[in-house]
Amino acid sequence: MRLTFFGAAREVTGSMHLLEVNGERILLDCGLFQGHRADTYERNLHLPFDPATVSAVVLSHAHIDHSGNLPNLCKQGFRGDVWCTAATRNLCSYMLMDSGHIHEQDVAYLNKQRRKRNEPPVEPLYTQADALASLEQLIGVGFQRPIRIADGVQLTFVQAGHILGAAFVQLDIREFHTGKSWRLLYSGDIGRWDSPILQPPQNFDEADIVIMESTYGDRLHESYADARKRLRDVVNRTARRRGKVIIPAFAVGRTQELVYALNQLDAGGDIPAIRVFVDSPLAVNATDVFRMHPEAWNDEVRQFLMEGERRSPFDYPLIEYVRDVRRSKQLNNLSDPVIIISANGMAENGRILHHLKNNIEDPRNTVLIVSFQAENTLGRRLKDGEKRVRIFGETYEVRAEVESIEGYSAHADQRGLLNWVSTLNRQKLQQLFLVHGEPSAMETLHQLLQEKGFRQVNTPARGDFFEF
Repeated sequence: MRLTFFGAAREVTGSMHLLEVNGERILLDCGLFQGHRADTYERNLHLPFDPATVSAVVLSHAHIDHSGNLPNLCKQGFRGDVWCTAATRNLCSYMLMDSGHIHEQDVAYLNKQRRKRNEPPVEPLYTQADALASLEQLIGVGFQRPIRIADGVQLTFVQAGHILGAAFVQLDIREFHTGKSWRLLYSGDIGRWDSPILQPPQNFDEADIVIMESTYGDRLHESYADARKRLRDVVNRTARRRGKVIIPAFAVGRTQELVYALNQLDAGGDIPAIRVFVDSPLAVNATDVFRMHPEAWNDEVRQFLMEGERRSPFDYPLIEYVRDVRRSKQLNNLSDPVIIISANGMAENGRILHHLKNNIEDPRNTVLIVSFQAENTLGRRLKDGEKRVRIFGETYEVRAEVESIEGYSAHADQRGLLNWVSTLNRQKLQQLFLVHGEPSAMETLHQLLQEKGFRQVNTPARGDFFEF
């Protein structure tokens, strides 16, 4: 058996790991790499293996850095099944189509610039049509429902608590040639035990091989209760200035958590009667999927709904979900204090760029960062305090207040990561691989794990492989 790491190896995005056993090739996640635009296109386009030789794909969850290169994989010849949870499939039906639309838009803009320089046009990584075609290969499976996905390989999805539908991937493997057997556990992204909406992640007693994310391996989050208090303070402070709160937020997970928090603050009378606009077609569609899966909601949500007059964590009189472009543009003309939540969470594309362009130079406003910001993104530059940023090729002065709240991360922090792995039998564990983290986070977590008795810890680089 061989395991090769092709993405999210000593970096955060582009999750992609290849398992080879019994003549089968199983891909764990197929995410988009995000970074410098030129590097991003080339790396996502040229897959490091022949897609036609892949037997199956297993998706841990729907976030684009874990699922977003699926249409390209299928376009280049993959014909197998894509296994995921039912909610992940529902979310991907919107997210992959949205991603295809973004690729088409980006290339249309880029080709307009290339024509001016007499350069040949380029093709999008994939289109909406490619994304639609790839959805035919997704198969939804319930949690704790073991299923054979390849010769000698049984898959079980286990609740991860990260976003709706997110799962830990448990593979029970038997190698026919040698008679060896392993339990391989792939964490995908590990959620938080105090999630305001979702059921908590589950622990494991034993595994032979573990692939574990390390995004916040060097940091601790503030609690959701403290994050809600800080959100209250930002809203009140900005409202007193008659300004707008502009929030770049991932359409899936982060947007719904923010809406629920604002719902709670409004229900308690802790913020003024301020209108909230969720300006992202994808976020609107994703919220519809959240409404479809009340079985995923935790006891806190059910208690909130029972105690008050509100029938959904995502709906109350002051919130408006914006789909069409005309309404989105009208938000620029509002003079009253408002809250605008818009995608993309790292402020790299989407409608949020228009809202930042129109509001970032007004000192009455606040740009509120609530998502993880990868290096070389606009969101990261704002979070790091840069005073001049480029949006749509133009330079803007950052005069708005920039505030950051870490407490809304859907990832487990250092303490949560250690709690999750601590229940594993150290004697049975053969290898623990750290992925999906910046080098500093990985190194810190690596050291802590060794101190806690985990001896076989690796931080593989892209292209590294291990045989068992």
